[in-house]
Amino acid sequence: MAGMVELEGGTFLMGTDDREGYPQDSEGPIREVVLEPFAIDPSAVSNERFAEFVAATGHVTEAERYGWSFVFAGLLPDDFQETRALVGAEWWRQVFDADWRRPEGPGSALDGRGEHPVVHVSWNDARAFCAWSGTRLPTEAEWEFAARGGLVQKRFPWGDELEPGGEHRMNVWQGLFPNRNTEADGYFGTAPVDAFPANGYGLHNTSGNVWEWCEGDFRDPRGIVLGKAIRGGSYLCHDSYCNRYRVAARTSNTADSSSGNTGFRVAADL
Repeated sequence: MAGMVELEGGTFLMGTDDREGYPQDSEGPIREVVLEPFAIDPSAVSNERFAEFVAATGHVTEAERYGWSFVFAGLLPDDFQETRALVGAEWWRQVFDADWRRPEGPGSALDGRGEHPVVHVSWNDARAFCAWSGTRLPTEAEWEFAARGGLVQKRFPWGDELEPGGEHRMNVWQGLFPNRNTEADGYFGTAPVDAFPANGYGLHNTSGNVWEWCEGDFRDPRGIVLGKAIRGGSYLCHDSYCNRYRVAARTSNTADSSSGNTGFRVAADL
C-alpha cells in the first residue's frame, strides 16, 4: 500500500503487568500474540487528508450532525461563553459547532494545521474514511505491535525512559494538569502528525498527540462491552492523572463520540 509501513507480523508480547496500569483497563496479563503481515500508516490521518475525503464523498461527521463536541477548556479563549462541563472531568466542555473544521468551536479554523491530526471524528467517521480509502482500522494487537517498533515490553516506543537525555519524544501535558502547561515539548494542543522521531518501524506519535481509534470492542474485566478501543494517549495525558501514553495502555469511548484529542490512523491487509 502506497505510503504505508509494511510489517511482517509474527509473535510479540502484548499488554503489561506493570502496576502503572489501571485495573479497569485490562492492560494485562502479558500474553503472546501472533499476527499476520499487515500494513499501517506511519502517522495519524491529517486534516488535509480528511478534507480530501470529505470533498470526495460529502461525508458529514457525527459531531457536525449532533451540533457539538468536547473541547479542552484550556484551548478556549478567555472570553468564550459559558459552556457545560463534563462532571468529574470539568476540563472538558461541551462546545456547540465544534467539529473537525473548527476544533475549538466558532471562531476557530484549521489555518496552519493542515498537517495536524484530524480530531472531533468518531469511530464511525473513521470507518467511513477507511471505506473510501480502501483501508481499515488496525486491531488493538496490530496497533500495539506497530507502536512498539520492534522493542520488547518497553514502556514507550523508544524505551523505558520518559525523556531520554532530557529529550522530549512525544506531545503530552507538561506542568501541572489541567491549569498550567509549560509547553516544554513545544506544543499546546495538537502537533503535526510527523512531529518527533519515528519509532523502530517508522511510525510517528504512537504515544501522545491524539488518541487513535482501533477496530474491535473494549471490554472491562467483567467482559462487558464499554465501547470501542482507543490507544496511544493524547496531548492532555500527564502522569498525575492519566499516564495512558504508554504503549500498553488502553481505554475506550462509544462509537459515536468525538473530542478534540481523538483521531485515527489506518491499516490494511497484505
